[in-house]
Amino acid sequence: MPGGSIYVQQDEKFTGSSPQWYYEKFWREDARNRQRSRIVKAVAGFVAGIALALRFEVALAPLCGLVLAGVVAGADWWLDWRSFRATAVWRGRRRGEVITRRLLRRALGRQGYHVLDGRAIRDQASIDHLVIGPGGVWIVDNESWSPDTEIATYAGRLFFGERYGTKVAKPLVDTAEAFAELLTRETGIPVRITPLLAVHCGSLPRGGAVAAEGVTLLKPRLVAREIKSSRETVLSDEQVELLARTAARELQSQRS
Repeated sequence: MPGGSIYVQQDEKFTGSSPQWYYEKFWREDARNRQRSRIVKAVAGFVAGIALALRFEVALAPLCGLVLAGVVAGADWWLDWRSFRATAVWRGRRRGEVITRRLLRRALGRQGYHVLDGRAIRDQASIDHLVIGPGGVWIVDNESWSPDTEIATYAGRLFFGERYGTKVAKPLVDTAEAFAELLTRETGIPVRITPLLAVHCGSLPRGGAVAAEGVTLLKPRLVAREIKSSRETVLSDEQVELLARTAARELQSQRS
């Protein structure tokens, strides 16, 4: 393959045939339209600023108009930038597990929780994060879909657009059960693991979370909050430490 390696498979996200490539292409081509729209909004803000200054008899009405125009233009730029950045994981420009790891450690690290990253049962299931704390045990995986993919539930079933979500949910539920079985067997502590899926790109319902088929899908910034919402203490400090040590010993690190 020209410009590539016969030993390293190319990621289709960076080729000219992928939805990600076209998304970036159209985003760049639409820059001029966004700039024109921003100018129109800034002018409207300028006029509104002058009108408000005159209405409330504020001195230096033109300056008030310029300030409001700047605020409107800045806010419009920030919203555009934020919407584009929200697709970074889907476009392959950022790694979802790195983002979620930072969020988990920042929110849970000093509250008695252990966060183990990149864990697997040899030749079986693997996940991005294993969280063990007073409220229980969770596995957290990371996924992303195109920005227009609607993630919803109907009659207890999970959907991604018009497609059933069972192929996404079931492997994560099976992985949680496999991890729980291993930890229970090795520690003698009855363990139930709750599977969570951090969604880095895709359209979630209002509130940023949805649950179905045994899995809760939510925005990455809500994962730690979901974990901490379990206020019931089901594991003692000694049990948390034992489970964390056992997981570190028995579960293979994917970085090894």
